[in-house]
Amino acid sequence: MKKISLLAILFFAVSSFLAPANAQQALTQLPEGFVYAKEVIPKLRTDLRYYSSNNFIGKPINGYVQPKCIVTKEAAEALNNVQEELQKLGFGLLIYDAYRPQRAVDQFIAWVNDSTDTAMKDKYYPNIDKKDLITQQYIAEKSGHSRGSSVDLTIVSLTTGHLLDMGSPYDLFDEKSAIDYPNITRNQHAVRLLLKRRMEKHGFKSHPKEWWHFTLAKEPYPNKYFDFLIE
Repeated sequence: MKKISLLAILFFAVSSFLAPANAQQALTQLPEGFVYAKEVIPKLRTDLRYYSSNNFIGKPINGYVQPKCIVTKEAAEALNNVQEELQKLGFGLLIYDAYRPQRAVDQFIAWVNDSTDTAMKDKYYPNIDKKDLITQQYIAEKSGHSRGSSVDLTIVSLTTGHLLDMGSPYDLFDEKSAIDYPNITRNQHAVRLLLKRRMEKHGFKSHPKEWWHFTLAKEPYPNKYFDFLIE
């Protein structure tokens, strides 16, 4: 009887120890078809702006629980192909945003409709009225990011860690951010084209108004918008 009791106690102790780990694993399990980008692209760098306050709203965004970069498997494989090509030149990709929960997009829309909050105007939309960010196609009620195959990114030097000069910063809602904007230097234009051509070569479509935004042309979920947490 004492032996049985001891085994029961040991079983209970082990089960109690493992339960939190198993619960955490279940909590962070990705939906089928999604991956953590860095598991596919080991040398990928990230600066996930919406997890932090360094963004056009000025505070962490809903749904970004952890600084994790999540994309569909197909997008990750295509990005890896771009990364491998850039690595031959001593460069790599740096991602600002990838999968974006629908609740984050809803927060963007609510922010646009809040005329009292213009704290980040000078930095992110100096020449546009906030209320026009939707009509000018900088912010949308439904985002390709929520389908899991859109990414915002740039090119970084693998040796120095410096970002290549694109002629305008990420998330600047302005005509200067258009891929074909003419009033930038020849080198800046060349770098924009380097990113655009490498991304398009491996199956992505560019956004004409945002040099950083690309969507996989043959995305696996073209009509589905996800809202699972990034964790």
